[in-house]
Amino acid sequence: MSTIDNCWGDSYQYNYQSIVDDLYSLLRIKTLPIGMKRYKTIEEMESIPRIRRPDVSEKLNTDQIVGQSRWIGYTIGITMENLVGSQCGAVVGLHPRDDEFLSGNAFNGVWYGSLEDSARHQAEMDCPSYGEYQALAVSPLTSGRLGNPDICLIYGTPGQMITFINGLQWTGYKKLAFSCVGESACADSWGRALKTGEPSLSIPCYAERKFGGVQDDELLMAIPPSFLPGTVAGLKALSANGLRYPIPNHGLDMSPMSSMIKSYG
Repeated sequence: MSTIDNCWGDSYQYNYQSIVDDLYSLLRIKTLPIGMKRYKTIEEMESIPRIRRPDVSEKLNTDQIVGQSRWIGYTIGITMENLVGSQCGAVVGLHPRDDEFLSGNAFNGVWYGSLEDSARHQAEMDCPSYGEYQALAVSPLTSGRLGNPDICLIYGTPGQMITFINGLQWTGYKKLAFSCVGESACADSWGRALKTGEPSLSIPCYAERKFGGVQDDELLMAIPPSFLPGTVAGLKALSANGLRYPIPNHGLDMSPMSSMIKSYG
C-alpha cells in the first residue's frame, strides 16, 4: 500500500456518484471519469449489464475504447480479438511482451530512427503481467456496472491535474514521479497504474489524440479507486484555505502578499 493515504480496502464499495460530483465541482473537469477493469474470463466480462461488444471483424485500439466511454458514456467490453495488435493488448495485460513485441520492428523508421531505439522504447514501456486475464471493460464510474474498477481514468488540463495532485498529497505525503515513453504513452498512464497500483500521470500521445479524442490541453491521470476518497477530502481542505481551481491570476506586477495572507496568515 502506498504511503499516500490509501486507507480503504478493495472490498469497500465507493460512492462513485458522490466522488464524481465532487470532482466536477472542485476541478470543473469536462468529461466523464471512467473505470477500467480486467476479467479472468470472457463470460464474467460479458455478464456486465448492458455491455457493448465490438464486432471482432472491425479491429479497434484501446484508445478508442477509452474514448467512447469517457466522451459518449458507453460501457464496452473487449478481448484481444477486438484489438488491432500487440501494442494495445500488452499495455492492459491481454498480450505477452513476446520477442516480436520487444524487437521494435513495428516502430522502426516510423517513430524511432533505428531498430535499437525502437526496441529500447518497447522495453521501457510499463505493462502489467500477462496470463491472468482474458477480457477488459471500461465504463463511466457513475454507472456502477464495474463495481470497483482496477483503475480510474481522469482527464484534465495541467492546472486541474496539479490541483488534483495537491489534493492527493494532502495526507500521507509522497513525492510522485511520472514517466514519458513518447508514443504509446498509455503505458505511462493505465499500463503503469495497472502494473504498480500507483497514481500515474501521463502526457497522452499522438495515437490517444488521433484515435481516442484526447484534446490538446489534456493530461491523463490513471489511479486506483482507493486513492479517490482521500484526494477529494484533500481538495476540499485546500479549497477551505482558498487554494482552489480555477487558479485566479494575481497579477505579474503586484506584490503577492495580499493573496498569500489569505492562505498562510
